[in-house]
Amino acid sequence: MEHAFTQNIKDILAKHFNKQADELYIQSPLLQYLNVKTKSAQRGSKSRSSFANLYAIYVLVEDYIKKGFLKSKDYSKYDGAQFTVLLKRTRELPFGAKLQNHALNSRMNEEFKSLFHECEFAPIIRDPQTNRYWVNENLLKIKIGKKSYNIAQAIIDIIDEYIQVKSDSFQRFIKQCQELENLENNENVESKSFIAGLLAPNVDARLFEIVSFSILKYYYKDEKIYWGYSLEEINEDFLKLYKTGRTNANDGGIDFVMKPLGRFFQVTETLDFKKYFLDIDKIERYPITFVVKTEDNEDDLRKKLEDGAKKTYSIEAIVKKYMDCIEELINIPKLKTIFETVCQQGGLNNILGEIILQSKVEFNYEDDD
Repeated sequence: MEHAFTQNIKDILAKHFNKQADELYIQSPLLQYLNVKTKSAQRGSKSRSSFANLYAIYVLVEDYIKKGFLKSKDYSKYDGAQFTVLLKRTRELPFGAKLQNHALNSRMNEEFKSLFHECEFAPIIRDPQTNRYWVNENLLKIKIGKKSYNIAQAIIDIIDEYIQVKSDSFQRFIKQCQELENLENNENVESKSFIAGLLAPNVDARLFEIVSFSILKYYYKDEKIYWGYSLEEINEDFLKLYKTGRTNANDGGIDFVMKPLGRFFQVTETLDFKKYFLDIDKIERYPITFVVKTEDNEDDLRKKLEDGAKKTYSIEAIVKKYMDCIEELINIPKLKTIFETVCQQGGLNNILGEIILQSKVEFNYEDDD
């Protein structure tokens, strides 16, 4: 697979290995894996960045080099890198502040195996008893003819280059948001088109969640309800939507919650009914609204979920209990309609400001000043 960043990879390999660069790329599953994971480099901030798995490789290869194994030491006698040290280093890297342990523990290996199932080596070696980690040196040393080449430093340089490209892209994204936010015309066509473009199936999952939250927050903010513990004491409250944690964090939490209704929202990009039912089970089958990154019609989406459930569960009553817990399905077309409504009410700049705020928090971005 060739994409725009592939040339960057080959240029870095040529810098390190001259005429052997192309052959090393062909012979190395790990370099080809990096090529797969960096395909979003030239697609802008809206595409998925894949930092977690890349950083799992990065911190282990970096440890390998720092401990002197690139030169002469015997790596087979190394007692391994400590998990806490690796995770700390991961979170020091750009966009890595809130990454968790999943990539180091299993996900990177699983994805690598699914892409290179004929390769006999897993990139990450882990001892669960000691919680120590190693990079698989068999994937770092590539033999061409009688000579062996170590690609460790090239791997670091490739990922560093990818980080720089994505950082530049994200800075441009934030700058564009700010420029649009500062336009005097609140009904600016360019601003509306920019945000509408972020509501698409190919947008990065974290950015989609941020944009969805920003739109829904200002959609519900002018709606009010009346409630109380007695007829004599009725309260008037506006609905307020809160983000409850990091986006796309796989932490088992619920993405948004609305006060004072206590309404739950979960953002997802999957159409697998098992994920929906798992989320429902997590909150003891409490009603939940799903915001789904799909263009599928709402009725068709609900039918797909129900049909998938019926194939797995033979008891219709069980399926019905789960389906009844899906309070609402908000797809991309519905989000765009809601967005248009907020814009008509003069909320365009509020949405842009919220996107900037949440993006900076999510991607650990700080202004130069």
